[in-house]
Amino acid sequence: MRADAASNAGPAEEGSTGIPNGKLGTWLFLASEIMLFSTLFTTYIVLRTASPSWPRGWEVLNVPLATLNTFILIASSVTILLAYVRALERDRAGFRAFMAATIALGFAFLCVKGFEYGAKFSHGHWPRTSIFYAVYFTLTGLHMLHVIGGMIWNSGLLLWGGGEGFDDPLFTGRIEYAGLYWHFVDIVWIFLFPALYLL
Repeated sequence: MRADAASNAGPAEEGSTGIPNGKLGTWLFLASEIMLFSTLFTTYIVLRTASPSWPRGWEVLNVPLATLNTFILIASSVTILLAYVRALERDRAGFRAFMAATIALGFAFLCVKGFEYGAKFSHGHWPRTSIFYAVYFTLTGLHMLHVIGGMIWNSGLLLWGGGEGFDDPLFTGRIEYAGLYWHFVDIVWIFLFPALYLL
């Protein structure tokens, strides 16, 4: 009886589309996030082209710190992928190690960005200072919130994977969905970095 119930659980989880409900929900959520950031990027382009003067990013922002943060996020994309692979291989210790590394790299990103923000505030640069800084703080601040959200999600998986949750057949799928979100966050930064700092 249990075997029949287990065999029926898979198709029910997939739903009528043939795609797991969790993955479909994640992709729909990411689609809405893409529209949000696309709107913000479009606003940035309009404001920049309409402005009679616009500062060069490398002249007013800390490019070395932003470059460091770029490498940190790229590394975190690798570690969350390795966490997923270890979960597929049923390697609990490996999963926990790589997921913890992903969270630590996210924390490192926030620390570097916090240092950059602190330097700006100490020099009197705030969102109200100029349109440039309003755009800079809006885009990078929203991105930071997404990083924090991903860290919370990953932390939940790390805790869940330390107990009986690791043996749940749906657990690896949840890691995959978290990975999709985390890769999205990294891709957004890869667009933000040149748009704000290098142009």
